[in-house]
Amino acid sequence: MKSRILTWGILLLLGCSSTKFVSTWKNPDIVLFDAHKVLVVGLAQDENIRMEFETKLVDKLSEKQIEAMRSIDVFDVEFTSAQRSEEEIAQVEQQLLDKDFDAILFTKVLGVENKRTLKEKVHNIDRMFKRFSADYLEHQDIYNDPEAYDSFNIYHVETSLYCICDGKEIELIWRGDLDVAETVKVDKTIDTYIKLITDKMGEQEIIFY
Repeated sequence: MKSRILTWGILLLLGCSSTKFVSTWKNPDIVLFDAHKVLVVGLAQDENIRMEFETKLVDKLSEKQIEAMRSIDVFDVEFTSAQRSEEEIAQVEQQLLDKDFDAILFTKVLGVENKRTLKEKVHNIDRMFKRFSADYLEHQDIYNDPEAYDSFNIYHVETSLYCICDGKEIELIWRGDLDVAETVKVDKTIDTYIKLITDKMGEQEIIFY
């Protein structure tokens, strides 16, 4: 499961306490932003996670009566199987413009940070140690026991919204940076992540307001 989330590589991406915003940025030249046709891109090696994330975000856009498509339905297998040049990406951007797309929602993992937390000895939670010696003897394995700690990853995930405007370069409208704790509950993580970013975009009058 750790490798599945790493390839979100995502996500993604729990409970609300395990996914949180680090920062957001909104183009200062934009007061509010509407979109009518959006391409949803989740950069991932794991096709199942990519499909699930893109599908759920497309569904969320559809609730706002916004036409949306998954990148998995737009980019062919050959395109995503190799590195592409700036010229090739420019051609894709023009194709999206020709097909009346006016925005791209792009999600990717920027980095992974490993964390360690001390394992709780559940049977000791309610115990009161009246002597230092007893307390020390009970917990001294922390010094040398590598199994005394749990290790988990924090994924630094970014979602960016780009405007596809005729006659202009594709412009960044909004960006959200989040930290996502590793979890086995991938479905719930994706749901939570999407809710957080769409709620925040709504607060800032971007698409979901």
